[in-house]
Order: sequence, then structure tokens, then C-alpha cells
Amino acid sequence: MSKSAGNQLERALVRRTPAERRLSLLHALWRSSFARRRLSPRRDTDRPSVMTDWFQPHLLAAAIIILILSTMDALLTLALVSRGAVEINPVMEPLVRGSGHGFAFWKIGLTSFGVIVLTMSARLRILGKIAVECILYLVLCGYLALVGYEIALLGSIAVL
Repeated sequence: MSKSAGNQLERALVRRTPAERRLSLLHALWRSSFARRRLSPRRDTDRPSVMTDWFQPHLLAAAIIILILSTMDALLTLALVSRGAVEINPVMEPLVRGSGHGFAFWKIGLTSFGVIVLTMSARLRILGKIAVECILYLVLCGYLALVGYEIALLGSIAVL
């Protein structure tokens, strides 16, 4: 083999052997945050079941609002219970009777987990018809109604 052919082979091997990209944590965080690769499915046949690493900003806004409303719900529930109201959820009722820390921990934790799952699977469809994204918005509307109801209850208790 000639010397020039050996040099060409050596350069080709160097080009094909990139530096180990997983060694740099900052580089990995930068790439995963700002240089996303999977914005949508590659093939049309993947559309119903693929998950991407980029989600629409309106989903992020809905998720954040749900978590804020869930926190408000927890605080309003504790305020109502301290004024004589009764928790009707049999799962949460024992947690509300205590100091409230366990109630707040489980309430926010379970809501956060549910919101993460719904956001990650927002593009999927249930039974091939209902988009999971719609369920996220239904949860948002439910929390808006619940917090509004609790504020009205708190106002009626304060008047009495």
C-alpha cells in the first residue's frame, strides 16, 4: 500500500471515530435542551405511538398551571378543613387529619406524576380517537372549577 493511500485511510478512520460525546455533561445538557433531534416522528407509520423529546409550549403552560392550581387546591383544602369542613376523598382524608404535610406531599407528588405522564403522551390517542392532550386540558378545566368552588366555600365560611 502506498504512503498516500495509508494517509487517506488513517484520515478516514479518524473522521469516523468521533470523540466520546457522553463524557461531557454540559455538552449533553446543551444538546438535549437546545439542539433537540426528535421533534416529530420519522415515518408516517410511527405517528400514533412515538414520543418525542420536544413538547409544544402550550403543553408546558397547561402543565405548570395545573401544578399551580393543585398547590392552591391543597392550601385551600387545608384552610377549609381547619375551619370545620370535611374532606370527602377517602384516600386523602386520613392525611388531612394530621399536620397536612403528608397530604401536601402526596397531593403534589401524584399530580406531578400524572401531569408528566399526560404531557409525555400528549400526541398519543386513546382508542384511536381521543388525543391525550385533550385529557390534559380537561384536568386543567377541572382544577379551575375545583379551585373556584373552594374559594367560594371559603368566602361563604368567612361570611358566617
